Amino acid sequence: MTADAHERSDVPPGEVRIPAPDGGRLWAERNGTGSPVVLLHGAGMDSRLWDAIVPELARHHDVIRYDARGLGRSTPPDKPFSDVEDLRAVLDHFGLRQAALVGLSMGGESALDFALAHPERVAALALIGASVSGHDWPHSPELSAYATARRKRDTAALAELELTIWAAMGRAAPGGELIETMVASNAERRVVSEQHCVVSAGRDAEPHLGDIAAPTLVLHGDHDHPEIAVIAERLVTDIPGAYGETIPDADHYLPLRTPKRLTELLLSHLP
Repeated sequence: MTADAHERSDVPPGEVRIPAPDGGRLWAERNGTGSPVVLLHGAGMDSRLWDAIVPELARHHDVIRYDARGLGRSTPPDKPFSDVEDLRAVLDHFGLRQAALVGLSMGGESALDFALAHPERVAALALIGASVSGHDWPHSPELSAYATARRKRDTAALAELELTIWAAMGRAAPGGELIETMVASNAERRVVSEQHCVVSAGRDAEPHLGDIAAPTLVLHGDHDHPEIAVIAERLVTDIPGAYGETIPDADHYLPLRTPKRLTELLLSHLP
């Protein structure tokens, strides 16, 4: 158990509302004891993404999950904000000098950017279906339609495309009902949040992956979008010592599709 795990006595267990750097509140939940781990979900989702892995993970770790600005139970932004600064606020609130970061999609991108900006605060990285700032996504009809729906703030189209592109295994696969619920409840919220999210100066992680010092695990599902596999390969190649694995029977929502396998891999990787 790390020293940070003992610095919890002044923080009540369970749910908290953390003051965000530029106003508003970030919903967070803390469970378990041990070395600290922070879970970061993707765009259009919320921290329910981790429902199936938190109970077992919390048997071995001090697990913190939070809803990104404007999503889930966190308050919507009304001015520009930085997701990297929000993550720092979460660590500071809980008195954590250092923690392992587990991020999916947008959450993985935020974790990488944070690790480059504050390397001393990251004990380990686990990147799941991660995006990376600076990556040049290829043009395709479905991704063009996705970008158009976001730009036009067409929340119905955005929710439908989210499920078609990123939850390709459908409702009948494990976690399908919860995925649909999350996507529907966050479609309008994400449009507002993304409108105010700013990319800090220097947010171009792809050319700087060789500077990542934290032990890094890179995972993606075999049914995820093909470009996610391209990014995963780049992460494994460029981050020193990174290890990657493709998880069968999983799309972009891997923590809900194959929670048992993901938990096994995380427990073997996290300090």
